[in-house]
Amino acid sequence: MFKKSFIALSTSMMMATIVSPAFAGKADVVKATANQSGNSWSFSATVSHADEGWKHYANSFQVLTIDGKVLGTRVLAHPHVNEQPFTRSLGGVAIPENVKKVRIRAGDLVHGYGGKEIVLTLQK
Repeated sequence: MFKKSFIALSTSMMMATIVSPAFAGKADVVKATANQSGNSWSFSATVSHADEGWKHYANSFQVLTIDGKVLGTRVLAHPHVNEQPFTRSLGGVAIPENVKKVRIRAGDLVHGYGGKEIVLTLQK
């Protein structure tokens, strides 16, 4: 009897450890726009993530070339637990003349980058 109770408790505790940190999942970009102003660009990204508080929230989005060179990063300074999805902007991004498309991705404190990305074709 004691052995069964111990195993059940142990399994239950293991499940909580495995499931809890990944509950919010990765941050996804669900919408993005780009606007050119002179020689620089501004980007807006709408990010969806089940922010859980200060230990697990979407903390940035990036603008990258298709092959992965980071052109700009917007740091998100706080959780958006009650504001989902949310939209933030990043201005002053220099885009090399030969770049016609960019990737927009979001990251969170636990998983880093890796959720849904959006590819934008730049209208120069």
